[in-house]
Amino acid sequence: MAVDIILGLQWGDEGKGKIVDALTTQYDIIARFQGGPNAGHTLIFGDIKHVLHTIPSGIFHKKSINVVGNGVVVDPLIFIDELKKLEKFNLKIEKRLFISKKTHLILPTHRLLDQASEKSKGKLKIGSTLKGIGPTYMDKTGRNGIRVGDLEHKDWKKKYLDLKQKHLKLIKNMNVELSLKIDEIEKLFFESIEYLISSVVFIDSEEFLYKSQKNGLKILAEGAQGSLLDIDFGTYPYVTSSNTTAAGACTGLGISPKKINEVYGVFKAYTTRVGSGPFPTEISGEIGEKISVVGKEFGSTTGRARRCGWLDLVALKYAIQINGVTKLAMMKGDVLSGINEIKICTSYNYLDNTVDFMPYSLDKNHTKANLISMPGWDADLSKINKEENLPLEFLDYIKFIEDEVGVPITIVSIGPDRNQTIFR
Repeated sequence: MAVDIILGLQWGDEGKGKIVDALTTQYDIIARFQGGPNAGHTLIFGDIKHVLHTIPSGIFHKKSINVVGNGVVVDPLIFIDELKKLEKFNLKIEKRLFISKKTHLILPTHRLLDQASEKSKGKLKIGSTLKGIGPTYMDKTGRNGIRVGDLEHKDWKKKYLDLKQKHLKLIKNMNVELSLKIDEIEKLFFESIEYLISSVVFIDSEEFLYKSQKNGLKILAEGAQGSLLDIDFGTYPYVTSSNTTAAGACTGLGISPKKINEVYGVFKAYTTRVGSGPFPTEISGEIGEKISVVGKEFGSTTGRARRCGWLDLVALKYAIQINGVTKLAMMKGDVLSGINEIKICTSYNYLDNTVDFMPYSLDKNHTKANLISMPGWDADLSKINKEENLPLEFLDYIKFIEDEVGVPITIVSIGPDRNQTIFR
């Protein structure tokens, strides 16, 4: 059986969690393939808002199996906190939640390193979430990391102490003052490790997923963050530390590229970005504030206000291209209601040349967005549940995007609830 992928096409926060939730009933297994607790997937379940940082979004469906793949990095404290919150809602995870033995662990000193590194950069900081993600991936590629499978070995604590000392030396050399204290975090870390060992099954995930495919089970690979944050293809250096693109599903789960079928790309009807980094279509003033307030654009992990801007079709086409997207889901069209004139970026002015592709740099000193205007709509889209009842201007907006990118928008979300979704 083939594997489908769902991922974000912008700078994250596109609304992937809602679409995973909507699609979950079609799949037997939901498998997270990259990232860590620096991203949050927001779902409305039973009229209650839930934010998942590491656990796959299929956990709310009783029949789905959820796998945390080898491409993910796990903070035991945050993972256990999520588990305990789920238990309050009587969600049974037994035989439904598995972690790859090859998944790397975020250690207390990774969080300290993250904070020290960001502080030492001063004005050049990149806007890290300070969750220890970057340092954990650094140890992974440096072949120093501790993986979930190590917890089954008696000598794992010695390995931990050796790595801790290396980290503390690095932090000392940075000569910065930190708010986090190692002793406070470390006690909770070891308690969380014990809880993790007793609560979750560790598996050889690539073998598990291979046999699942062979037995005809349907798998949905779930990405975190967005394609424009990819370590290789994003707006470097303002990126994350993992591969957020479709290729990351293969390396982050051990799945053959031959097994990939549909690739669902999720994007907002406008664009947002958290933290630092180039943003050609960013809006300031009244309209930007309106989108921020109506769209509730605040980070689910950090609580930071998201920067808001017009839809960037150049960046969207680029993300579709590098991911091989076959179906699109457009989110938050309802947020744009009441704006008389809606703008869309169709090309850039890059180094005094007009380009319709993603250039090497989106830095504002090199790149300016070329915008066109389209008429807006006044109707409250959140109260409409049939495509034929949507305003003509909104349907024209959808068609224009489809014509430009060459991929159909098969899902249109016009509100946070499950029933505020139109399948086309």
